[in-house]
Amino acid sequence: MIASVGNAQVKLLSLENFDKRLASGKDTTFVVNFWATWCAPCVEELPHFERLQAEKSSSPLKVILVSVDSKSKLSQVVDPFVKTHKLQSEVYIFDEPDQQKFIDHVNKSWSGSVPATLIVHAASSRRDFYEREFSFEELKTLTIKPH
Repeated sequence: MIASVGNAQVKLLSLENFDKRLASGKDTTFVVNFWATWCAPCVEELPHFERLQAEKSSSPLKVILVSVDSKSKLSQVVDPFVKTHKLQSEVYIFDEPDQQKFIDHVNKSWSGSVPATLIVHAASSRRDFYEREFSFEELKTLTIKPH
């Protein structure tokens, strides 16, 4: 099920597809933000992720926004939110019957609260996980390729 929204498409994201998406870029840095429409700090930091994607569009960096809203909210809440906020990054919504399994797979230390961000440096297989809100400058610094 794919809902078309402006330039973005909100897609359902299973655990298997999450892994496939992160494996699809050998030299890509993936910035995966876990957020929810009801989370004020999440909504506040979304423009930082959008700006990061826009400023790094010519580099191997990809912002992926994963909504932890219930998938039953896809057409009534998440789609309108994405359209209203004109999100241009890849936008997904959890499609996993056991959300705890997904949370543990992302990072064993994740409590499940949002905002949370996973940065995957594919070339070095380095994964950094943060359970907090970011400023744009902090995001920019964190996405510099590790040595």
